[in-house]
Amino acid sequence: MTPIRACLLTASLAAAGVAQAQTAPSTPAPATKAEDSSLTWKGITLYGTVDIGIQYDTHSAPFSDYFPAVSGSLVQKNDYDSPIGIAGNNLSQSRIGISGNEPLVGDWAGVFRFETFFNPWSGDISDACKSLTLDNGKALTAQTTGVDSSICGQLFAGAAYAGFSSPTYGSFTFGRHVTLLADGIGKYDPLFASNAFSLIGYSGTAGGGGDTEDRRLDQSIKYYAKYDWLHVGALYQFGSQSGSTNTGYQLMIGGEYAGLSIDGYYFKKYDAVIVSALSAAQVTTLQTGTCTAAAPAVPQCWPVSNSLSATVSDNKTYAVMASYAFPAGSTIKLSGGYERITFDNPNNPLPAGALTIGGYILAFTNNTNYNNQKVLYFLWGGIKAGLTPDLDVIAAYYYLHQNAFATGANAGCSTTASSGCSGTEGVASLVFDYRLSKRFDVYAGSMWSGVKDGLANGFINKDNVATTAGLRFRF
Repeated sequence: MTPIRACLLTASLAAAGVAQAQTAPSTPAPATKAEDSSLTWKGITLYGTVDIGIQYDTHSAPFSDYFPAVSGSLVQKNDYDSPIGIAGNNLSQSRIGISGNEPLVGDWAGVFRFETFFNPWSGDISDACKSLTLDNGKALTAQTTGVDSSICGQLFAGAAYAGFSSPTYGSFTFGRHVTLLADGIGKYDPLFASNAFSLIGYSGTAGGGGDTEDRRLDQSIKYYAKYDWLHVGALYQFGSQSGSTNTGYQLMIGGEYAGLSIDGYYFKKYDAVIVSALSAAQVTTLQTGTCTAAAPAVPQCWPVSNSLSATVSDNKTYAVMASYAFPAGSTIKLSGGYERITFDNPNNPLPAGALTIGGYILAFTNNTNYNNQKVLYFLWGGIKAGLTPDLDVIAAYYYLHQNAFATGANAGCSTTASSGCSGTEGVASLVFDYRLSKRFDVYAGSMWSGVKDGLANGFINKDNVATTAGLRFRF
């Protein structure tokens, strides 16, 4: 983090003078009196979360100082080690933020939110893209954990928006938002989209409609409202240029009745980006100055330390999610969902040298990976039960299936020969969460994950058991 960015963060918090959980919907609260205003001054609230513990993985790359989830708790291609160490952001992303709610006219209020994510085990700003660049040019067995994310070192990676909110008409906000689809994942995932215990929490593929960088969208307008039993929402992302390049939109509708809540989602994203570390050959290409076939000069190349490889696609997502809370007197809640995502070659290819979130450079772009359409679908379900007033147990299972989209000799394959072969991933988790007080809880649990066939292409180990215990303080 540069001194300038550090000063900006310090100044913004100092000016407030004074939480949204990782999985809680990011829609601003209506203009109502807070239950506990001890950290609220003149409508400005300071809030935050610190989540830290210890984790053992049967198979993971060494832990990262920068990756928000620290480890390969969900099985990864480079899981060559069996590390144990301090791990954070396990149930919730650690964060500090400020929000504001200023009554205006009638029941309307002006609202804003700015939220910074950090890694408590290293003191660094969370930056998944940096975790990838540190692996540039390295063999799998020399890498640390590095995975793409929507959190790439931005000063306010969690949220940065302002707008208007009304309990009657809903909220209209402008800026950087958690999407409606990601809000739904947080609401209907039995394990709250947690990094250490959930497939759809650790992997942002589901929350991002195919690409984790789209779990949060810059330059977007978001609307959400609840009319009695009805939920409705819409979101639009601008591309900052003519045409559909880098644009996206979402729609959601649902409702609730007698303990049942259900929501449906649609998401269309143009020029979605999946980034990965550079191969050794790509690093050599940058260092020798031949960035592309038409760019022979070194000044047209980009630094290895800030460059990544990218696969670009146009994605379409349909999802339905639901939960059921048993009647009063019971402490049992069921929740689950289904999501289908398609990937096609982009209508507007991105050139090498384009920028992605956090200011990282897409030094190599693949715009033709999906000559055959790729299809993913997720299924998940789980149960949360209160064993005592302060102790919850949560169990969940997640399933991911990929079609065979490879071409040529691997067309229709169902082996590990290609990442385009059909494949599956399964994840099972069991977690205990004990509340010591209103703001402080401790937890312990394990997550097993395993991949097969195309989803296991190139993997050193095909499964992992991550066992984690920790504590969480929220204010």
